[in-house]
Amino acid sequence: MSSPADHAELFPGFEVLRDRVERALREVLSPPQQSGPFAGLDADCPDRLREAMRHSLLAGGKRLRPVLTLACDQACRANEAGSGADRHGDDNALRAAVAVELVHTYSLVHDDLPCMDDDDLRRGRPTCHVAFDEATAVLAGDALLTLAFQTLAELDPPGAVAGCVVTLARAAGAVGMVAGQMADLEAEADGPPPTNDVDRLSAGAHLQSIHRRKTGALIAASCEMGGIVAGADRGTRAALKRYGERLGLAFQIADDLLDLSADTAALGKTAGKDVAAGKLTYPALHGEAGSRRMAETVAGEAIAALESLGEAAEPLRALARYAVERDR
Repeated sequence: MSSPADHAELFPGFEVLRDRVERALREVLSPPQQSGPFAGLDADCPDRLREAMRHSLLAGGKRLRPVLTLACDQACRANEAGSGADRHGDDNALRAAVAVELVHTYSLVHDDLPCMDDDDLRRGRPTCHVAFDEATAVLAGDALLTLAFQTLAELDPPGAVAGCVVTLARAAGAVGMVAGQMADLEAEADGPPPTNDVDRLSAGAHLQSIHRRKTGALIAASCEMGGIVAGADRGTRAALKRYGERLGLAFQIADDLLDLSADTAALGKTAGKDVAAGKLTYPALHGEAGSRRMAETVAGEAIAALESLGEAAEPLRALARYAVERDR
């Protein structure tokens, strides 16, 4: 499991935001309480289900998506692009961040199932279906997903609820992350990556479409929701969404490269699995050097999208640079 120290260098204040997220995630799965922004998980939740949810949600990791939500909220406020969110600002941003991580963790629990990617290691610990059983893992993922939208329903004002619910639902559902996973499974069934130029060009477009939905959609939603809870205008929210889309692609290309070069202990998941499965990946189509150049170009596009936010967006620029420089 990665430690907080692994990520403290990303930008000044990253560790503070990550710690806020970690505390909030523990709180949202705790027994009901009287204080704090989260009511806690009702005592009627079966103990085994709660433990399976905690096993997956509290396993650590970069917490990139919820930190992005908080960082985008802060950038909007610092740049005076946010308005009308002061009354509930901090709690709203934290609720939106938690909702994003709940959805992300649900997706990991389901992706790891034997019927999907069939993996036994995630975030440095046994996957949920290995630690418990397959049926419990399915239900834990279901519970995390629905808890995300319950958490968003507690936002105030109601306009923020509607904006965040629509944004997250589209990113996570049948035209977003789930669609990307479906397309990824279909690509895997098609066999090894093509070798001729025409088919490689078509496969490259298809691969980008897969990861625009499977990875990029939720990262883009994380950024856009930060703008929503900050009360940002439409143009700023569009800029944050564009940034998130390009950042998500940069991370995916870097992940494909790390699958080749990093070891299992560093990644916290099984290394080399994509190559062994003959999956369609960026290095398989473009080679390592070409993929690295592509990641750097896409990260530059993410940085360019933030121009209107000025210096307030420097932490977000640092994250884009980190996306292509990281070793885990």
